Amino acid sequence: MTISVVNDEIFDEINGELRTAILGCECCAFPLVDGIPVFLANDCTREALHALDANDIGRARQILLGLDGTSARAVSTLADGDREPTYRELLGIISDDAEADYFLHRFSDPTYRSADAIIRALTTHPNYNSGTAVLDLCGGSGHLTRSLLARPRPGETVLADLYYWKLWIATRTTAIGCTAICCDASAPLPFTSRIFSTVVLSDAFPYIWHKRLCADEMTRIGTDDVIIVMPHLHNTLGENVSAGNTLTPSSYRQLFSQRPVRLFDDKVLLDEILENAAIDLVTNIEPHALGRTPAITLIATNANWVFDRHDTPTDLEVRDTLIVNPLYDVSYDNGQSHLTRRFPTAEYGREYQALERYLPEHLDVSGDLRGPLTAKQVGIDYAELRRQCVLLDVPDQYY
Repeated sequence: MTISVVNDEIFDEINGELRTAILGCECCAFPLVDGIPVFLANDCTREALHALDANDIGRARQILLGLDGTSARAVSTLADGDREPTYRELLGIISDDAEADYFLHRFSDPTYRSADAIIRALTTHPNYNSGTAVLDLCGGSGHLTRSLLARPRPGETVLADLYYWKLWIATRTTAIGCTAICCDASAPLPFTSRIFSTVVLSDAFPYIWHKRLCADEMTRIGTDDVIIVMPHLHNTLGENVSAGNTLTPSSYRQLFSQRPVRLFDDKVLLDEILENAAIDLVTNIEPHALGRTPAITLIATNANWVFDRHDTPTDLEVRDTLIVNPLYDVSYDNGQSHLTRRFPTAEYGREYQALERYLPEHLDVSGDLRGPLTAKQVGIDYAELRRQCVLLDVPDQYY
């Protein structure tokens, strides 16, 4: 069914893109606010439609962001200031639970490191067609979407999530240039068939109730050689913090049995990244052999070249802004910076204990790391500090 503009359209003055409107088909209407369509049928969406119909765009935005009056004014003050608000500033207002710690420190956590390494290894491979459309499904606030956007000569990069606020922040900070779609992965997806060459769903599938429907939809919207990448699937036989509604490795594999499927132990993948700077996608681990390992990665594709051993990209060029990992406190004296690792909460430290494998608890580095940084300024320690994730290349409007 075709979606079209019903009324109240507003176009971007710079590039002519449709920014705000009421969209509709023969049976439904949907709000489009700040360039993000919301394909959900719930009370919040209906309230936003009423606000748009009354030409109150600010109210529609506030409803979709889930803000009270005080928080809405704080966001407006930031957005209307003389500089772009940062990811950290917006997150601090919009998200008030433990998920904020997860998102803010996402660029160095072990689940991100493995997923990012897989994406970068595959999308820089000579056989990969970068100009095709890709989807980051349940992509949150866009951290892995940024990895997809980094592929050479990228085609359309779509970020889809259930929560409008995550998409709204992503399009302004972490994933500028993506196409954001607010939709529910537990329902039929609002995409035509056979359009995506890559579909990524990371660290979210255990929280989706209708798993068979979601798996079938991921297959439907993919091309014949689609690469379906699903990092960090919680194993029901193992122990996980915030486990969700988990399946056994065998059941995960059966959901995608229409094409070749391989399963990988997340711990083994991280070992390879840290010890050998590589991703081993050759060894297919049978479900029974995964035992009680807490989390696994699934890759399903007809593209045989994917199932190989890939070197992880070693490009240390700074794409955006170089910072000290926010998990560190930094002090300076006598020509040295002293870094001390501090987890935001004890719960965070327990859930991401694998961080201790590559983030030293204490270290001293020559020079002053308290201000703006460059690779040249850091000197001979630069490459190792990047490898350890002590130094991070983050979006310009991040921290």
